[in-house]
Amino acid sequence: MSHDLISLTATEAVTRLRRGELSPLDLIAAAAARIEAVEPAVNALPTLCLDRARDHAKRLMAGQGREAEGEAGWLGGLPVSIKDLNDVAGVRTTYGSPIFKDHVPTASHPLVRRIERKGGIVIAKSNTPEFGAGGSTFNEVFGRTRNPWNTALTCGGSTGGGAVSVATGEVWLAHGSDHGGSLRRPGTYCSVVGIRPSPGRVTRGTSNNLFSPLSVQGPMARNIPDLALFLDTMAGQCGLDPLTYDAPAVSYVQAVKEARPPKRVAWSPNYGGQLAVDRETRAICEKAVRRFEEMGCIVEEVNPDLGGLEEAFMILRSQHFVVDRELQIQAHRDLIKPDIIWNTEKGLAQTPSQLAWAERERAAFYRRMAALFATYDIFVTPSAATPAFDVNLRNPEKVDGQVLTNYMGASMLNAAMTLAAAAAVAIPAGFDQYGRPVGLQIAAPTRGEAAVLSASALFEQVTGLDRLLPIDPRPGVVPPV
Repeated sequence: MSHDLISLTATEAVTRLRRGELSPLDLIAAAAARIEAVEPAVNALPTLCLDRARDHAKRLMAGQGREAEGEAGWLGGLPVSIKDLNDVAGVRTTYGSPIFKDHVPTASHPLVRRIERKGGIVIAKSNTPEFGAGGSTFNEVFGRTRNPWNTALTCGGSTGGGAVSVATGEVWLAHGSDHGGSLRRPGTYCSVVGIRPSPGRVTRGTSNNLFSPLSVQGPMARNIPDLALFLDTMAGQCGLDPLTYDAPAVSYVQAVKEARPPKRVAWSPNYGGQLAVDRETRAICEKAVRRFEEMGCIVEEVNPDLGGLEEAFMILRSQHFVVDRELQIQAHRDLIKPDIIWNTEKGLAQTPSQLAWAERERAAFYRRMAALFATYDIFVTPSAATPAFDVNLRNPEKVDGQVLTNYMGASMLNAAMTLAAAAAVAIPAGFDQYGRPVGLQIAAPTRGEAAVLSASALFEQVTGLDRLLPIDPRPGVVPPV
């Protein structure tokens, strides 16, 4: 019975909750059993709050807390995981940092409150790199999270625990966040789906970087209809976040149901050689993007000029770190990992002229992408420069023969869409010769979530890769570089 329940899609589970065929307690029990079975192999959900979840379920079953029933994104008592960067009242929340290893907040993050108001039941906190910084999920508090397709490999970061929790069937939906690919690369490495929404689509609530569009909050799921459902749960104006705006008049679930193929698809395997991308990854993605031609779409290779975007991204990201981490480094330098110190000190050393140059580069790239989107409906690239790498590494050592110089070196495929303020989905596209998942990144203009979800849904229907989930964790070895 429990395995049947964890195999339901989120959409199916919510439908059965609505009909009274299942109770939230049934799903909590199924999730708890699955967590017990797979956690020793993957370490995705290190902090559970099952009693709190059961109390919430009982309130819903008694007719309490159902004010949002009937609104888009109503979950009806579906268990979800929350990334351990966001506070959940009464639940240990560490941000992946030894500084906060015993922290138990008294109030929930505004997005957590929104999810719970929409009938989502928080059953666990998902593992993350320290303060969400990194492309592999590990920290000094909880250790490493492993890829269920091959537990010798990383699940990516920083929403690694969230990706693994949906891939293995521990939960039906996972919350996460994204700056330079933190919803998209874990989605790719674990063969699930994640969307980086446009800035302002989902509240960031308590961030000190409230006026920066770099970091966003968003959902992960096993398929696109479920992803649309959870984005409906999250989307909307929030008085605590000045960038937010109202949820769309037509829900994302409805947009996906009414999906029509895009007319013109721009495809770039590696920006015309400007970025290093694994050769086999390029070949798999080239074959996958041609599936749009089966839908009647025109697919053309287009390679936007990146200019100085890679350097600009690191300058802007480093300034973001100064806002977030400068004071913590002053107080707790010995408890903060070197990558964060490096990124923050890089920001502290930057001049006003460097910041101004980076802003001009970002604006110029945004204008180039706006011109591209005037001709093409979506822009598609590989969603990760390499397949998943050794779980014990901070980042891949090489990409297509090029040695990486810092931990963000393999992130520019994702970071470019961050700087374009695009809505971007990571979606499975196949597997390499070693069985490692490979994916596409499908992007649309800012506030184009409906378009990118619709195109992704049609692609998913053609490939059927979502039907491989949930997966039982598989042991393996690290393939040769």
